Amino acid sequence: MIENPKLIFFGDVTGAVYGKQALNHCVRCFARFDQVLGECNDELGDVDEDDCCQNPRYGYQDNNDTCKYCGPLVLSPWSRWSDCNVLCGDGVTLRHRKYFGIGNSEHRNPEANLEIRPCTGTCCNGTPKGWSQWLAWSTCSVSCGGGGVRKRRRVCSDPPECHAACSGDSDETENTCPGNTHTHSHMHAWGECSSSCIPQGKPPTRTRHRSCSNPAPSSSPPGRGCQGDKRQIENCNHLPYCPVNGDWGSWSPFSSCPVTCGVGLQVSTRKCDSPAPNHGGQPCQGATRQTNVCKTKVHCPVDGMWSEWSSWTPCKFPFGGRVIHCKHLGGSQTRERQCIHRAHNGSICSGDSLTQRRVCYDVNLCYLKGTWEGWEPWSLCNPSCGETSSRSRRRYCKPDYSEYK
Repeated sequence: MIENPKLIFFGDVTGAVYGKQALNHCVRCFARFDQVLGECNDELGDVDEDDCCQNPRYGYQDNNDTCKYCGPLVLSPWSRWSDCNVLCGDGVTLRHRKYFGIGNSEHRNPEANLEIRPCTGTCCNGTPKGWSQWLAWSTCSVSCGGGGVRKRRRVCSDPPECHAACSGDSDETENTCPGNTHTHSHMHAWGECSSSCIPQGKPPTRTRHRSCSNPAPSSSPPGRGCQGDKRQIENCNHLPYCPVNGDWGSWSPFSSCPVTCGVGLQVSTRKCDSPAPNHGGQPCQGATRQTNVCKTKVHCPVDGMWSEWSSWTPCKFPFGGRVIHCKHLGGSQTRERQCIHRAHNGSICSGDSLTQRRVCYDVNLCYLKGTWEGWEPWSLCNPSCGETSSRSRRRYCKPDYSEYK
């Protein structure tokens, strides 16, 4: 049967209730499920599975660490094509997709969700370029003394599909590096500073003394003593500041529950500002936030989604039982679908067509003229080596329906 490009739509939308048997075992609940990668993101915490899946957009991990989708059964998009499995010569590349969600996908054909096609590795013209030269070292993490860290990196100069030619790490770290050594001038006769660094408050000081001996005052007759102070004090402003280790401030109150259905995450934060680390002091140890899972005890709306279309009904003459097989007489055929999984005041499926009707011709097993289509690409050699190895390709005879219009 062939299709007429003009389609007629009619019907109205109904919903089928979607539900899930309540469960009571604890799982790790996540606020986002990636339908491309099949990964759970934005962890909320440990809750009962039925509480987590009150939101059909959430995902969860059970004891085997597999991420599962709380929503109805869906088919993921195709993954990207993998790199060719060989660097040089004939190989294969593949892509895949899979089902996620609540429902039985075991009856689905797994071969329909895997595609393989030939490819040719292009990384075989001479020796691969491999790594570039190491770039310059970064500046040292300390400005004086030793014990600092510095880093450098290199890049793989081959195109992405040839990166297997580069082995080893792209980054290198040197745990010790020479810092700049600061020297301090020391005025003759000044004493040592009262501290080796400047604290947060008043800077340290140093002193020096002088005696009245150039000349000393006479005793007979008594001479006058020297004028001025015997001791001088000065601030040691030339010293580095003392390191200030950071300390935590108070925890903020927990935020309000951010969701109106299902479970959400309340957050309390604190800052390393009492005091903040300064002058090379140690940062605060520990977490900057703490969380609490809040439960609304309300199931989130589950939006309806269209089922797959049924098969087209046989092509028949729309009025009476007139035979149209192998004749240039138009008939009609229909197919149907349902709006499924809608629950808890979720949205109905967009569109208004439960049924599609189209014009058709009954050409089943009829004699038709045809034309050859182009050749498909050559298959891989089978077996991959040896004198008996061979490959094949196909082309198809496309029926000519030009008379049925």
